[in-house]
Amino acid sequence: MKNLNRQNVSSGSPYEPIVGISRAVRIGNFIAVSGTAPIGPDGKTIGVGDPKMQAEHCINIIHEALQKAGADLNDVIRTRLFLTRIDDWKVIAEVHGEYFKDIRPACTILEVSRFVNPEWLVEIEADAITSNEG
Repeated sequence: MKNLNRQNVSSGSPYEPIVGISRAVRIGNFIAVSGTAPIGPDGKTIGVGDPKMQAEHCINIIHEALQKAGADLNDVIRTRLFLTRIDDWKVIAEVHGEYFKDIRPACTILEVSRFVNPEWLVEIEADAITSNEG
């Protein structure tokens, strides 16, 4: 097997160095994007109490990470939506649909009991495969 280069992508999240994670990791043409929370550049929660705004922010962070890794939302093959309030599924799914209606990745929606920060209502993960050589 040929040697595949690894590219780690940071979003500047304060959790990355603490937990020892990257926002995204690319090896070959595969990119895995970590669980992405609605964190602003200042480390504070975006859209406290607003699942729609939080989901939009998460997807925008994912999009930026994919671009840094040489890919785009069109390359996403799977998403995972983690919610603390399952009743928010429809509004979060509608946001997901706005971004992915033509891409239609495999998707799972799960309710979890809580996140590291209780203000977060959603975290989103994504996996992508790109034909871009990077």
